[in-house]
Amino acid sequence: MKKIVVLTGAGISAESGIRTFRDDNGLWEGHDIMEVASPEGWEKDKEKVLEFYNLRRKACLAAKPNKAHLKLAELEENYELTIITQNVDNLHEAAGSSKVIHLHGELFKSQSTLDPNLIYNMEGWELKLGDSCEKGSQLRPYIVWFGEPVPKMSEAIEAVAKADALIIIGTSMLVYPAAGLIDYAPEEILKIVIDLKIPHLSARKGITCIEEKASTGVLKMENILKSWNFGD
Repeated sequence: MKKIVVLTGAGISAESGIRTFRDDNGLWEGHDIMEVASPEGWEKDKEKVLEFYNLRRKACLAAKPNKAHLKLAELEENYELTIITQNVDNLHEAAGSSKVIHLHGELFKSQSTLDPNLIYNMEGWELKLGDSCEKGSQLRPYIVWFGEPVPKMSEAIEAVAKADALIIIGTSMLVYPAAGLIDYAPEEILKIVIDLKIPHLSARKGITCIEEKASTGVLKMENILKSWNFGD
């Protein structure tokens, strides 16, 4: 099976009603981004940070995978598919995708503040002050905050480097290090970008651009995959 790697961003979840990006005024759901997505914000007001992600989880539980999520899961019938997502929701998994790399963490997991290797699946949407890991330390959201390393980056780079095709869906390609993943893709492979507003990388050679929302763009992408000569 040919190896297809799909890099997804906020645009794919937007059609499910999930806002996973900052507003133009620098706020995220009315909060200064550094108050709720940085180690400094966590140290300053843990309760505010916990409540912010509790509300995000609650909203995510009400969301459903859209046609784009479902189509990507369906592609596993014919391709070895790896999804690298910048989103922290679980909609790819809910749609049935079996291999998902979450670069920025996962909303429905918590993490020990004492030992970052202690990661737990959450039941429900609420994480409270006093909830602790097995070593007795406060649990925090399993989210990669600004200024923190991206643990899954090396896994993502390896997947892109071995890909036969790279599909980019619903991301501005402005947030690093995720935006740099395209530089690890072999030059000769098929590269497709799907977005309502095609990002700046469309100027690169060898990139097919589909200027549509994710749910309709993936159908055109599937047809391109079927007709692509993978060098067999």
